[in-house]
Amino acid sequence: MDFMTKIKELARSANKTIVLAEGEEPRTVQAAAKILEEGIANLILLGDETNIKEIAAGCDISKATIIDPRNSDKAEELAELLFELRQTKGVTIEHARNLVKNELYFGVLLVKAGLADGMVAGAVNSTGDVLRPCLQILKTAPGVKLVSSFFVMLVPNCEYGENGMFVFSDCALVQNPSAEELAQIAVQSAKSFKTLTNIEPKVGMLSYSTYGSAKSELVEKVQFATAIAKALAPDIEIDGEFQLDAAIVPSIGKSKAPDSEIAGNANVLIFPDLNAGNIGYKLVERLAKAEAYGPITQGIAKPVNDLSRGCSAEDIVGVTALTVVQAMGVS
Repeated sequence: MDFMTKIKELARSANKTIVLAEGEEPRTVQAAAKILEEGIANLILLGDETNIKEIAAGCDISKATIIDPRNSDKAEELAELLFELRQTKGVTIEHARNLVKNELYFGVLLVKAGLADGMVAGAVNSTGDVLRPCLQILKTAPGVKLVSSFFVMLVPNCEYGENGMFVFSDCALVQNPSAEELAQIAVQSAKSFKTLTNIEPKVGMLSYSTYGSAKSELVEKVQFATAIAKALAPDIEIDGEFQLDAAIVPSIGKSKAPDSEIAGNANVLIFPDLNAGNIGYKLVERLAKAEAYGPITQGIAKPVNDLSRGCSAEDIVGVTALTVVQAMGVS
């Protein structure tokens, strides 16, 4: 059974409700029909009901709940919740009522109010627009200071990682993390890997140096981050700094870092900055013909995930299933 089949099977057992905020987007409607057909999640579609049903011609979305934020009977309740949460930041009740008409704010407020377990958006909205209400309303999970992202990478015909499966982080959000932030990304990514796979994470902190083979501020940042991450999560296997080959190839790991149990066996790869992470995942996706699921956010109190604006309907199905499994880990 492949990874996404396992994720969908796990999601089917959870009975979670996910908001698809861009309910009038054709790919979202196509995905909704597939999600409902496969029993992956209960769905709330946001948008004008007439428009959504016209777009859904030929697709069965009859089991979805459709809510138009502009005339919903929940609008006042959610506006009052938003006002309560944001009044110290200068949000008036009138401003809250206007914000609630926006599908992204409405969707996040449904999650905050416990009326949904997570949200998926981004097929037509930017990452900033999707994440802004999350950070304002849901905020970070307990004990977490930073929201970051990861990709699940499934590399065909690959013996490295977990039979070609890896988590790569951060490849989409945090541009140039400090050592402290990189450590938080490492710990959160390890927890995400365990939540999604039920496999023990082995975290490799990546650099152009292995165990001090080069010296520079860039290397020192990864060394400091590794030490901080180990202190933050002594129960998680984390090591570095490693060059990529030393992190995933057993023979090279043994040669370059013979005292490390993780060298050559890493299944979670932490990149030192967004340049490296974004280039790295795209190289693997294109040259190795890997499947790349993400970016999946981590560190938010409840799961909200951002789609690529070039996503397919099947991508939305996959991200929704992953969102359900994340929700199982925070419920």
